[in-house]
Formats: sequence, structure tokens, C-alpha cells
Amino acid sequence: MMSKFKKIVLLGFSTNDLGKSEWGRIDGLCDQKVLTANENPDLSSLLGTADCLIVRLGATVDRSMIDKASELKYIGMFGTGYGRIDTGYAAKKGIVVCNIAGYSREGVAEFVFGMILEQIREMDRAKQQAGSGNYSEATFRGSEIKGKKFGVVGLGRNGSRIAEIACFGFQAEVKYWSKHRKVDFEKNGIQYSDLDQLLMGSDILSINIASVPGTQHFFDRQKIDSIKPGCLVISTVQNEVFDLEALKQRLQRNDITVILDHPDELTAEQAKDLARYSNCIFYPPIGYVTKEAASAKISMFVDNLENFLQGRPTYQVN
Repeated sequence: MMSKFKKIVLLGFSTNDLGKSEWGRIDGLCDQKVLTANENPDLSSLLGTADCLIVRLGATVDRSMIDKASELKYIGMFGTGYGRIDTGYAAKKGIVVCNIAGYSREGVAEFVFGMILEQIREMDRAKQQAGSGNYSEATFRGSEIKGKKFGVVGLGRNGSRIAEIACFGFQAEVKYWSKHRKVDFEKNGIQYSDLDQLLMGSDILSINIASVPGTQHFFDRQKIDSIKPGCLVISTVQNEVFDLEALKQRLQRNDITVILDHPDELTAEQAKDLARYSNCIFYPPIGYVTKEAASAKISMFVDNLENFLQGRPTYQVN
């Protein structure tokens, strides 16, 4: 149990990221805090005396960085995805890694259905047409979620909420695949499926597996090619879960539609390649951007620091 951190390094943060009261709580948990940029040439020396490192979503914390921080005890992810943190190596070094899980569950789930409805009801085209003064419905051919075969890959916090809404809200025929079966959901009518069968049989597919070291390129060529023609695929996770070259080749066939967020984490070349296809749609990563989620995120983030110092880390991922 530690009473305080000696030095917290917050990588990629500005003073505007938290409110005055939250910064005050953090000040009370450390002797020193340092806000610095990823490109800071003095980063190595800053890390050398830090016992706490806080990073934003998408940041890389590899072996080299961990080795530079010889006094490090805690790595905190200011978000959910931690796939670019070498959690296994951190564990070997006795470093606890924690993220903030579930803070945006409702926001992400609602956003998924917003994207689905905008796509299958052509809502963007409808707004543009009406804005130009054309109020005819003659060219629209919408589709309903009710009765569709709705597949959920990954029944964690976000995936389970999406499955609930699809099943009990829209009355879709919902099946799921997850690393661990969820018997309670199956009792309520959400069916477990073999992954290959789920990919081949779903009209709508929601991808919710966490971006962790073991899921990089989880959607390889075989899985991507197995997706049912005509399927609408929605992914709200980091794009490392896809073999992007295999995805690009499937998009060339123009027989599925893929909606992705987190395009900000693609390279410029990757984003340009995928954006060439009209059946690949990008959204900024705004699923978690709600007032309610922002409040929960900040509170949980500081709670994690306090809980670690009290010897009972929360949301530990290693």
C-alpha cells in the first residue's frame, strides 16, 4: 500500500482535460505531476523518476518505454482500449495496468443503433433531399431491424447492452459469440453461436471485442471472407482487430457495408485506402462522447488512482 505517488506523468494531456476539482484530487495523490507531450525530447528523463504513468486512448507503452521507467508502479489508461500497452511485460515488472471499463456503455450502444438506422433508413440522404426542397419519398427503400439476424461479436459491457437493445427493443433475432459464454443472457433468449456460423448468418453484425494484444488481426482474411454478403458490419473498437488488407479486398467486392470509428488511429495511407470505397463509412470516435459518459470517465479515472494507492486496484487488466 502506498500513501502517495512520487511523480505522475500524464502523457498527451492538457489542463483542459479535467476540471479544477479533479486536478485537485490528483494533486492530493502525488508529490509531483507532469503534463507532457509524446514528442517531448526529455520524455525519457521524465519517465526515469515516475512511479505513475497515465496515457490516453491509442498511446503506445512498449517494453522500451517501460524499461525507461525503472520506478514505475502503475500505468493508467484514460479510456477502455489498452491494446498498445504491453500489459504482460508490465506484469513481469510488477506494474499494475488499469483502464476505465464500462463508463460509456449506454452512449456506445445508442450510437451503434444511430449508425444502423442512419444507414438502413437512408436518413442522411433524406435530410439532404428535404433541405433542397424535394419532399418526395418515392426513391427510398428502407429496411427494419425487427426480425433481422443480428450478430454480436464480444458480449462484454458494450456488446451485452447492444444485444439487449437489439433483442428486447427492436425484436431482432440476436445471436452472439464471445470468448466466454454468458449463460444468463442465453436464458433470456440471446443465443450463443459458433463464430463462423455467426459471421455467415448475420444480416447485421456488431463488433465489440476489446483491442488487446491477443486480438490483433482477430478478423483475419478467413473471418472477413466468411461474412454474409449483404451484411451491415458496425465496429466501435480499435481497428487493430482487423487485417486491413483483407478488409480492403473484401470491400472491393462491394457486397458488404462496413462502418468504422477510430479512423483517427489509422495511418493517413490506411484511411485513404479504405475511404476509396463507398461501402466503407467512417465516423469519428464519438460513441463515448456524451455528458454522462464524460462525467463517469473522469470520476472512475481518479477513483482508480485512489484505489491503487489503497492497495485495491480497480479495472486491472494484467
